[in-house]
Amino acid sequence: MWDEPRPSDPPVRVWRDWALVGLLVLIALLEGALRPDLPARVLSVAVTIGLIPTLLWRRTRPLLMIAIAVGTTNLIPLFTGGVSAETNTMVYVLIMVYALARWGSGREVTIGLTIVLAAVQLPILFGRLALADAIAGFAVVFSAVALGGTLRYRARARARELDQIKLLEREQLARDLHDTVAHHVSAMAIRAQAGIATSAARPNAATEALQVIEAEASRALAEMRAMVRVLRRDEPADLAPGRRVADLRQLASEDSPGMSVEVEIPDDLGDLPPSVEAAIYRIAQEAVTNARRHARHATHVAVRVTADDTSVYLRVSDDGDTASIRPPGPPGYGLIGMIERADLLGGTCEAGPNPNRGWTVTAVLPRTGSAA
Repeated sequence: MWDEPRPSDPPVRVWRDWALVGLLVLIALLEGALRPDLPARVLSVAVTIGLIPTLLWRRTRPLLMIAIAVGTTNLIPLFTGGVSAETNTMVYVLIMVYALARWGSGREVTIGLTIVLAAVQLPILFGRLALADAIAGFAVVFSAVALGGTLRYRARARARELDQIKLLEREQLARDLHDTVAHHVSAMAIRAQAGIATSAARPNAATEALQVIEAEASRALAEMRAMVRVLRRDEPADLAPGRRVADLRQLASEDSPGMSVEVEIPDDLGDLPPSVEAAIYRIAQEAVTNARRHARHATHVAVRVTADDTSVYLRVSDDGDTASIRPPGPPGYGLIGMIERADLLGGTCEAGPNPNRGWTVTAVLPRTGSAA
């Protein structure tokens, strides 16, 4: 626990944080004006309002903020003759306890909870808090800590799953890139071998150059195969040719009952790099699969590929019931894989509901197949 690192990239302050601060200030003023049994009214309201801004730094400085809030409320009775300057509005301290468990490092959580537990015990020692109230306080604090810890580890588990999806997509992309490089390097090797075969009638310098080309090509192929073997984690190599844009027509032949797939591919795409062709196919395949699984009442899926001098465009849309196509929440792993594949090639991939009905996936990839 002590060596537990802080979660990465805590959320920055947003408008909801400022709205929360403004709402709590209003509630504190109302409590100060309307609560008849409030001790040290002016001091209590002043302390409550003065500590509210600590909520703005609860994610980035959780230990410091909770130390300020808890320390202030427990030191004031020492200077006021035992009069506590606390209000019911100060229940917002539980938000900082939650933030400590959610965003703090292991040592920050340990030190912060020690401060909180000591702050609960001090009123018991001075007779300002009954034992039953102290037990209830421990239960409430524990609930806030448990909630923060649960969401912390759920977020970590999801991050690990997302990283796994990205690694798998990168592995597939590595194979596609291997096919690209292997194609060109194999051509170099063949040309070099042909040059060596006819070198009897040529200068020795040309023969030596051709030998260097052949050696470099063979070395590049060997290194590329070794890299792909490592990426595949010692799995048997898949020697099947990579997918091409023309293979999209196979999606039309895999119609599900009650749903047709229409594929439109231009004849003048030209020579696309194998990595781009494979990416177009994989994204379209995943989009069609998602439509078959999630698009209720859908009868038609349209797959369209177009291109210009710089980019290749893919659009996959269906006519399903928009309200039931995707549940609310974070994007699914299939969509994350499509976005990752497009991003690695320097392109973009987006998905969302249509204005009327249906769901559309669009992808734009550079013709060069390079992020540059």
